[in-house]
Amino acid sequence: MKRGFGLRGNVHLGRANLAPKAREPDYRKLVENVEIAWIPMQDGRKLAARLLLPRDATARPVPAILEYIPYRRRDGTRVRDDETHYWYAANGYGSARVDIAGSGDSEGLVDDEYVKREQDDALEIINWLSKQPWCSGSVGMIGISWGGFNGLQVAARRPPELKAVVSLCSTVDRYNDDVHFMGGCLLNDTFDWGGYFFQILGLPPDPEIVGERKWRQMWKSRIDSMECPVATWMEHQTRDAFWQHGSVIEDYSAIQVPVLCASGWVDGYTAAVFQTVEGLGAPSKGIAGPWGHKYPHQGVPGPAIGFLQETKRWWDRWLKGIETGVEKDPAIRVWAQDSLKPKPHHDERPGCWIGLPTWPSPAIQTRKLHLAGAALSRAASKRASESRSICSPLTTGLSSGEWCAYGLGKIAPELALDQRQDDAGSVVWDGPKLQDAVTIVGRPVAYLRLAADKPQAQVCVRLNTIHPDGTVERISYGLLNLSHRESHAKPKPLKKGQYYDVIVELKHIAQSVPAGHRLRLAISTSYFPMAWPSPELATVTIDGTASRLDLPVLTSGRDLPRVRFEPVDHAPIAPVTVKDPGGETREVHFDIASERTTFRHARNDGTFVIDDIGTEVSLTKTKEFSIRRDDPTSASSRVHCTTRFRRGSWDAHAESEVLMTCDKTHFHLEAFHKTRDHGKPFAERRFKRSFPRDHL
Repeated sequence: MKRGFGLRGNVHLGRANLAPKAREPDYRKLVENVEIAWIPMQDGRKLAARLLLPRDATARPVPAILEYIPYRRRDGTRVRDDETHYWYAANGYGSARVDIAGSGDSEGLVDDEYVKREQDDALEIINWLSKQPWCSGSVGMIGISWGGFNGLQVAARRPPELKAVVSLCSTVDRYNDDVHFMGGCLLNDTFDWGGYFFQILGLPPDPEIVGERKWRQMWKSRIDSMECPVATWMEHQTRDAFWQHGSVIEDYSAIQVPVLCASGWVDGYTAAVFQTVEGLGAPSKGIAGPWGHKYPHQGVPGPAIGFLQETKRWWDRWLKGIETGVEKDPAIRVWAQDSLKPKPHHDERPGCWIGLPTWPSPAIQTRKLHLAGAALSRAASKRASESRSICSPLTTGLSSGEWCAYGLGKIAPELALDQRQDDAGSVVWDGPKLQDAVTIVGRPVAYLRLAADKPQAQVCVRLNTIHPDGTVERISYGLLNLSHRESHAKPKPLKKGQYYDVIVELKHIAQSVPAGHRLRLAISTSYFPMAWPSPELATVTIDGTASRLDLPVLTSGRDLPRVRFEPVDHAPIAPVTVKDPGGETREVHFDIASERTTFRHARNDGTFVIDDIGTEVSLTKTKEFSIRRDDPTSASSRVHCTTRFRRGSWDAHAESEVLMTCDKTHFHLEAFHKTRDHGKPFAERRFKRSFPRDHL
């Protein structure tokens, strides 16, 4: 996940590319594995690193590639890391996987996401790497999600040794384009990710690395000092200085090294691909594929690409000074996917690659679609006023899929379903049958004139395509908390019955819609379980005569450059022995008597042994989002996690839970984190807090 570790989070089980490739290099002979390297900080702390180096690097120094995250390099991301970092080392780079302070085996404490101390430590790490005898002095940063975030954030601090960044599934705006908020609406991923992050904070170091005398002391210190991150975030419900910190959108000019940014259409972090290229300018580049929250060489839905080779072209150019032609690559390369009947999971997504030499692109023109009566029309309505109202059932949104599809291959369904159920709780405008195919590339934007009968309300705007058989496929969507219509920093309540002109930005997308389909715009006042509901049921009235949808349409692809990528390549995954494969379910339960609907996702990564180090790892995570169809104050979110590490005499178990409920005026949080050593209680933390609702 943004997040997450464990066998299921790192191995694409059941995929063909797990099989050994023909004539595969002997990576273990080519690469030296330094299991633990201690990086000293100026304040006396030591951070734990795993180094994978070319065996001749001391004689022939190479650039360093840093990945810097809190997900336990030794027994968390190791399976995934071996694929990537062994490959880099075998191809002429030294790789460093470093645990952020307070995570894995690193000393200190995890304060929160993306804090200044994390960045300060990164500056020291980069300097240390550049001075190692095996390093040429040049350093690059790579990472997905957290590691993609801090790659951009550290680049903005301008360490002189950092020459380039590869940032995947990341954001430039921590408030509006992370798991916390979307259009000022509170995402339930705040509690999903927050519950898991809370679990990470209390995990122990490895006794084999830090020592038998020290590991319990470090573990106890982590638990005694931990805070519940959800509580911290709920204290900042608007876009204040807390969220501005680490949001590089505040000053793109601070980043002066080349950035390659990549993400996928069903990832939650698509926007950064376009925003970084537009904000940073050349030589930065972007790639957007059909994938979820995964490295593109592991990309699901497919097709996956040879992304490691693509990054090697990037590293070769900016870390070694080799002319690889990356400057001549299109500014943005996107997978223009074909329309496909919605299913909860796709292994592959048909389509083709499109190269856009510049971004924004002159090959894309805006097509204005007006809300005329109940129709979506290229001609504006001639009527003076044409209003339609909606007060959606609070379960509108059950067909949304995940805000961020982690696309792990074996995992149960995550994608958006047939939209007819959600359309039934929405007001819709349908276009005519398309006479010619339309390729949408970019960010659709809805301009709406609307009014509400309550001071607080939200809208979800969905762009759908209606297949000839009546199936409805979601193309893109956007959310807006209407009190945030002017500003995420200074929201204002609505005045009952007063009309406002608002802008709802939908997610970026590249998709072809064939002739014979119809486009549909759907607007609802709820999108649960993705977004927390407003405190009261609100009816929103849309004046169609003053509303429209701006659709970015590719005028012609004939003159665009051809795009191709190498086939998927990577080093073998770390060898593991699976003792229990686990399982996963996603289900919706409806209690007729109470009219309460509960969405439940239960993930059991099973139990596996990392053969290289003999550590047995188990992980479970369950999330439940629940609501009654007509009572916003009935909303609740519960996330429960367990983790266990065993090896020889080491047997450490952690369990945590975060529960969020609400009433009309407050959010209410209850959380616990408790641990066991050999089955006996070790340390525990509990939290109980309430937070006034600040225009949410």
